[in-house]
Amino acid sequence: MATDHAPPPLSAAETPPRILLPQVLPALVVGVAASLLFLGISALAEELQGVLWHDLPDALGIGDYSSLWIISMLTAAGIAVGLVVWKVPGHAGPDPASEGLGGAPLAPGIVPGLLLASTLTLAGGVSLGPENPIIAANIALAYWLGRKAAPALPGAIWVSLASAATIGALFGTPVAAALVISEALAGTPGRGSLWDRLFAPLVAAGAGSMTTQLLAEPSFAMGLPPLTDPGWGDLLAAMAIASAAAVFGLAACYLFPHVHAAFQRLRHPMLVLPLGGLVLGLLGALGGHLTLFKGLEEIKELTSSIGGWSSGELAKLAVIKLLALLVAASCGFRGGRIFPAVFIGAAFGLLAQALVPEVHPAVAISSAVLGVLLATTRQGWISLFVGAVLAASPAMLALLCLASLPAWLIVTGRPQLELDPQGRSLH
Repeated sequence: MATDHAPPPLSAAETPPRILLPQVLPALVVGVAASLLFLGISALAEELQGVLWHDLPDALGIGDYSSLWIISMLTAAGIAVGLVVWKVPGHAGPDPASEGLGGAPLAPGIVPGLLLASTLTLAGGVSLGPENPIIAANIALAYWLGRKAAPALPGAIWVSLASAATIGALFGTPVAAALVISEALAGTPGRGSLWDRLFAPLVAAGAGSMTTQLLAEPSFAMGLPPLTDPGWGDLLAAMAIASAAAVFGLAACYLFPHVHAAFQRLRHPMLVLPLGGLVLGLLGALGGHLTLFKGLEEIKELTSSIGGWSSGELAKLAVIKLLALLVAASCGFRGGRIFPAVFIGAAFGLLAQALVPEVHPAVAISSAVLGVLLATTRQGWISLFVGAVLAASPAMLALLCLASLPAWLIVTGRPQLELDPQGRSLH
């Protein structure tokens, strides 16, 4: 017999706290561990970079970034990574040209070789970032250990926790992870509301980002002059620059399968990677030290002297960095594409601002970064997030949201900077 005091039935869209609360501890553990692995690999790569690019040339009486040293070091990086791919068990994972941000868990035996190849790539001056290998390694370890510790839990939980935790650690904020995970969850079946499904990944992302903040204090702010009172001219400039930058980034996407196929004809990693390193060395010697490495510190140096670069210098930096990213991603170096793409966007934005000085620097740089990232990653939320963070100006967010619309129309359905296992472009 029903009573007036009976509780209402639980909505199908709700998840009770008794289900969400037990997820907190595993999420915290994964978040802290993912950040520590990221920070450890980054610190090791930075130490090795200091030895290779400063201590060693100083001891030999050679300039840090002389053309000969750049060519020699990038070629040596290709040889070192080639040896890892050839000889180390697991061969440093699958071909990175067909791997995106995340993916299915790798076998744990692949992780040491993947991290070693990534460390050598970062330290050697290759134009790739740490994000793809670190996310793949954290997913593999979290999945393997999580399934042992709690076999009753679905494996997908550990994958989402590791992905969110690493993205939070990489960007120093859980916001980026929330945006990426929500994009991945869109349209996928699952119990509970979106926020219920984001609960544990947000805990992991928060733990990862706080660990990074406490130990490393990362910052993406470039010290750009703030945009305080945007007008119609700023909106027009943002839309035009983002669209032009998207077209520029798409050039690499169209070339990607052809450059990748050219390198793969050599077949053996001890031919492919050393040749790729040599090509990167020649590009680095032509472009200078700013076109080396993942690009985050180089962006800060680039933007610290706005107005001090000629349009020709900026065009050269943008083109060479785009070619370096294309070659590095094609020949098998282990690394991510977000950080070098941000440098390409910053150089392209400064070029636009040099050509049209009336454009506000924050508008030019953030819009160009947005366009290049949309073209090279197809991660809409990440592109908006990074563009907004670089400007560190709340007024830019509305402009970037509107500027993303024509840029997205340009890139959607076009080739991506990622291939299928047969070497064909993904669309």
